[in-house]
Amino acid sequence: MTRSERLVWSRIRSKQFQGLKFRRQHGVGPYIVDFYCPERGVVIEIDGDVHAGEAQVARDQRRENYLRSLGLRVIRYMNDDVLNRLDAVFEDLWEKLTPASTSPLSPPYIKGGET
Repeated sequence: MTRSERLVWSRIRSKQFQGLKFRRQHGVGPYIVDFYCPERGVVIEIDGDVHAGEAQVARDQRRENYLRSLGLRVIRYMNDDVLNRLDAVFEDLWEKLTPASTSPLSPPYIKGGET
């Protein structure tokens, strides 16, 4: 796991976050997702700079389309946001995982203090 993934995992493991069970590096079809919550059908992806490249954006879109076709909700955060704005990331995640949430499915990037 990357440093940013370890930071997220340290806060969501062992049902620490909203009492939800998360799995890390979980296989879903042909893909390995960073974090998966089966109870809510949520995938959390932590993306580095490599995800900004055109080819990678296309691969990520195919992957996300596949995950959504299974009825999963995909939530993405950038490494930089996790490393520098961890509290804001978790506030955003809290809102998105609260049952009454009407937040958009993806991508919930934090850049510039906005979601």
